[in-house]
Amino acid sequence: MPGSIHPTAIIDPSAEIASGVEIGPYAIIEGGVTIDEGTIIHHHAFIGRGAQIGKRCVVHHAAVVSNVPQDLKFKGTEETYVIVGDDCTIREFATLHRATIHTSTSNAGTHDGTTRIGRGSLIMAYAHVAHDCVLGEEVILSNAAQVAGHVTIEKWAIIGGGALIHQFSLVGSLVMIGGGSHVRKDVPPYCLASGSDFRVSGVNKIGLQRRGATPEAIDAIKAAFSTLYYSGQNLSDAAAQLEAGATARIPEVRHLLDFIKSSHRGVAGRA
Repeated sequence: MPGSIHPTAIIDPSAEIASGVEIGPYAIIEGGVTIDEGTIIHHHAFIGRGAQIGKRCVVHHAAVVSNVPQDLKFKGTEETYVIVGDDCTIREFATLHRATIHTSTSNAGTHDGTTRIGRGSLIMAYAHVAHDCVLGEEVILSNAAQVAGHVTIEKWAIIGGGALIHQFSLVGSLVMIGGGSHVRKDVPPYCLASGSDFRVSGVNKIGLQRRGATPEAIDAIKAAFSTLYYSGQNLSDAAAQLEAGATARIPEVRHLLDFIKSSHRGVAGRA
């Protein structure tokens, strides 16, 4: 049985509500929704059809999870989803939209009709995650960050307040993007980047240390960024030089090089 449901909440009988779930006043839960154990839905939140919310999540007041996408391709009959992993926090007035079509292809691969929010992520107030986005685990979207459709953000990335991310972009793991940035190209993992003209300014050393990267790996990443951004070579030649070097065997450098190979929008420039 659910933990606590306020009598003014409107819940479709077909919604699956697990034990220990709390639902506040005037919240709306549509049919085709699954909410797992220990999750709290605060007052006036809207949980739309296709939402699958994991364990121990908190959805704050007036947040919207799994509303229909803002995309003219969507006809209104498609069975698409928003999947929110365990231990996520969705703050007030944030909006998460479900996918547009059953399958779609972006520069990050084929999507499966699902907008995904990874385990332990924090979506702050007024942030927007559009249709067909995929966020890895423990991603942070700061206040009013706006993520357009078909964007992939890898794990542990932090997106600053008011940042705008262009559709189909790919943001690498452990990236830290400054507030108010305009992201138009793919952002390589492990970097610091910011600005309306969006430039990479360095390596997220503190983030790497917090996630257990070895000093050898951090030094190799710094050297790789120096080659990619400051050697005077074009990106392809710089990446080829790194591929031929010994540091290409280090997992973090390998991931960086694979990221660059996978980029279709081009890689963000240097300061």
